[in-house]
Amino acid sequence: MADITLLATADWDHPLWTNKQHVACSLAELGHRVLYVESLGLRPPRQGPRGPSAAKAGSDRGRIWRRLRHGLLPPRQVRPGLWVWSPLVLPGAQAGLALRFNRLMLALGLGLWRRVLGLRADWLWTYNPMTLAVLKPRPWRRLIYHCVDAIQAQPGMPAAAIEQWEQRLCRRADAVFVTSPDLQRRLAPLNPLTRFYPNVADGAHFARALDPALPLPADLAAIPAPRLGFVGAISAYKLDLALLEQLARTHPSWSLVLIGPVGEGDPDTDVAALAALANVHLLGPRAYAELPAYLKGFDLGLLPLRFNAYTQAMFPMKFFEYLAAGLPVVASAIDALQPFADLALLGDPTPQVFATAITAALAGEGPSQQQRLAGAAAHTYRGRTEAMLRDLAALD
Repeated sequence: MADITLLATADWDHPLWTNKQHVACSLAELGHRVLYVESLGLRPPRQGPRGPSAAKAGSDRGRIWRRLRHGLLPPRQVRPGLWVWSPLVLPGAQAGLALRFNRLMLALGLGLWRRVLGLRADWLWTYNPMTLAVLKPRPWRRLIYHCVDAIQAQPGMPAAAIEQWEQRLCRRADAVFVTSPDLQRRLAPLNPLTRFYPNVADGAHFARALDPALPLPADLAAIPAPRLGFVGAISAYKLDLALLEQLARTHPSWSLVLIGPVGEGDPDTDVAALAALANVHLLGPRAYAELPAYLKGFDLGLLPLRFNAYTQAMFPMKFFEYLAAGLPVVASAIDALQPFADLALLGDPTPQVFATAITAALAGEGPSQQQRLAGAAAHTYRGRTEAMLRDLAALD
């Protein structure tokens, strides 16, 4: 079994778990030893408290202080065969002394802690498109780039630098895994071993929503049905907030329940208009372990995504999570979801189209629950990870 250094773009304890944490867990469950390296901080910290960004600026400062504290600590074991390490780096460094400092600290830290943990330099599995800017892949036998979204299309990112380094990374990598057709079209010309695997779900975890004995959370139970639920980052660069507002205004009998942090990746997100509506309920983030209980109380799962460069390159993780919980899904018809149109009601992100689809779903029209659960069962983290490992085994 290969030892894996996994270079993430998310901190382990982030309330919204993504591919990075789930893949690390599935690799460890399959017998690999994994060192999970927390986010290096691609985006420079936000400066000063101004307007709607004030809270996020403070959040960035707090995160920097936490990183400084954690950067002095050794890796912590979070699961059998899985350790998490926070490198002591300067976020957003792209050149000069700051970048040289990051290179030095990352190289020294990885060398030290791999020796302490007894981990071999077998595979470097990275989600960071700027990996080659901060780390030489020479010690590792394999370099794997797992591209799960177009990070350069997020607000505040150094898009030109990310684009440049990502192209170099793809050409250098032994294999490139992507999660959407758009990413495959963009990166496949750079590496012939580019493979498309859509985002999947922890099916067993979200299937807990089907347990009749699982109680509804009190705050959700107090909200009138029908409850139209969204779980994830409530961020204006990908979520169509105007669409949600219009749906809530024109259908006051529907309860819109939004679970997740506001402004993640987009500090200028303004939810004041939504929060002012009596039938919109912004519950804030919930722990991953609590999500099945909330999904149990939803009548359907919403994915009201905008059409833009970021969403056309993404595959929403909640799609199969909603399905694994048995929920009907109403979603914007982004490219990545088109092959799964038999599992959900897809359409343009307009009030009329979404309202028609929601009405149909609430009436029991569309794919049956049996179809939805079968679709989710075919798309799990373990199954996808095993498929990716087979691709890598073919390289030997």
